[in-house]
Amino acid sequence: MHSLRLSLLFQRVAVAALLAFHAGSSCASPADWRDQRDGFKTALAVAEHQPPSEAVEAVRPFADHPLAAYLDYTILRRQLDELGATPIKTFIERHRDLPIAARLRTQALYALAKRKDWAGFRTLFVGSGDPALQCADLLSRRDQSTDRPWRDAALSLWRVGHSQPEQCDAVFDLLRARGQLGSEQVRERLSLAAEENQLGLMRYLARSLPSKERKQAIAEIDYLDSPTIAALSHWPVNAHSRQIATLGMAQLARRDPAAAKALLMADQDRLKLNADQRGTVRYQIALWSAASYLPDAAARFAEVPSEAWDARLHEWQVREALARKDDAAALAAIKAMSATQAAELRWRYLEARLRERAGDPAAKTLFGDLAREPSYYGFLAAERSDQAYALCALEPPHDAALGQSIQSMPAMQRALELHAIGREDWARMEWDALKPTLSDAQRLAAVKIADAAGWYDRGPFTLNSGSDLRYYTLRFPLPYRDVIEREAKKYDLDPAWISALIRAESAWLPEARSHANARGLMQLLPSTARIEARNRGLRYPGAPGLLAPEINLQPGIAPLHPMLETHGVQPL
Repeated sequence: MHSLRLSLLFQRVAVAALLAFHAGSSCASPADWRDQRDGFKTALAVAEHQPPSEAVEAVRPFADHPLAAYLDYTILRRQLDELGATPIKTFIERHRDLPIAARLRTQALYALAKRKDWAGFRTLFVGSGDPALQCADLLSRRDQSTDRPWRDAALSLWRVGHSQPEQCDAVFDLLRARGQLGSEQVRERLSLAAEENQLGLMRYLARSLPSKERKQAIAEIDYLDSPTIAALSHWPVNAHSRQIATLGMAQLARRDPAAAKALLMADQDRLKLNADQRGTVRYQIALWSAASYLPDAAARFAEVPSEAWDARLHEWQVREALARKDDAAALAAIKAMSATQAAELRWRYLEARLRERAGDPAAKTLFGDLAREPSYYGFLAAERSDQAYALCALEPPHDAALGQSIQSMPAMQRALELHAIGREDWARMEWDALKPTLSDAQRLAAVKIADAAGWYDRGPFTLNSGSDLRYYTLRFPLPYRDVIEREAKKYDLDPAWISALIRAESAWLPEARSHANARGLMQLLPSTARIEARNRGLRYPGAPGLLAPEINLQPGIAPLHPMLETHGVQPL
């Protein structure tokens, strides 16, 4: 125990020395930062993996570096289980303009709450939208639990239809102990959980009800889990029964539209479902009939009352008609849309195509109007009507003074330097904090600077609305051209097509990784990359290696030629 206290004391002394040493501001130049990159990365690795005493010594030479705060952050973050609030507060006050300060505050609050250091928690807490921290805040003020504001805040966390973080259990226990969480509040939350189809939570909540109410709640949960006509036959005719019956039918429609319709026909009159409830069930029956391409989907669309329709259902009505190759029905479904939805470019293009296939001369006018739009569907319309693409391209202004002012912004300098050393998460965090503060012209200049620095995904992720969409050179960069052209030539492919695929797959984000574990620029699955490497005599770099652009491109481009031939040389 004595040695542990000494160790903790030494850590605190080291942290205090670190914060005191790094109290100054950065005065080094960008050229100095470039020269220091290898040393900085080494210091950061020491800060991440070695004891605090070694870390403090390793980061000392970088006190004037613009990323010095990230070294401090790394050392502090590793000690959150032992540190009190004071060094964290000092860091936050010193670096309040850096996004990393808010992240450290959140991480520290979790650590303080975990060990129930409520005084320290109160020192750092400034409000949060995180339910776990909201509940921790209430626990830190449990001496106020008899006050109305505390109770109201706690009940607002109770009144949700999903499970709350475990930190909230103690808050709910306090409410229960004070008689403020009785059967009425449990039934209220049961209804909310039913709306979200959270059956596990419902079963948990039902346990706290009196025997008779618990029996009814369990019957309702069983019905929601597997709705049947028999289950509803003994239910009382009241608003609650109607709510649960409607929810069960709507859920059943997702997996068995015909059974949901039978249940609706059997019980809608007995339970006195109102028009909205009947419409809700009819909506789901039609939607999932269409999504499953069932033969009676068209008839079920006709059974949905007009007030229950929305944009999603209109879209599926078009899809279902197209799947049946019923152009007339698809065209009628588009005409049934609201004016706002029908004016969307995709529906305008589809209407023109359907009219063209029907031999309607109005198609030519529709294509001509749409071809004036600088968009994907506008370009397709231009192809159909033999018109030039209405690119309406914009080029960012060449303003050296503006570019210089952006490059001199500390946040921009930090973002670029973090990208340069491969800390993409931190780099994007700095960029996202800076972006809302920039004017339109500054935003374009920032993307241009990032592009020049090899940070190619900033254009795709930043210029994505309004007139920004017309800055094609920034939104569609063409990096790694030598590799792409070399591999394209090897397999007789169009390099522009390959670049377009990369833009669509990863937006030029080298470390892109999908939920399916597809990796890198061309979103390769490791298993696919291994096969391609073996088939073509390439070295398989392992899954982590697929994040390196040039390594990713070779096995990614190689299979495109046979794929293109398989699909009749149709690149889309």
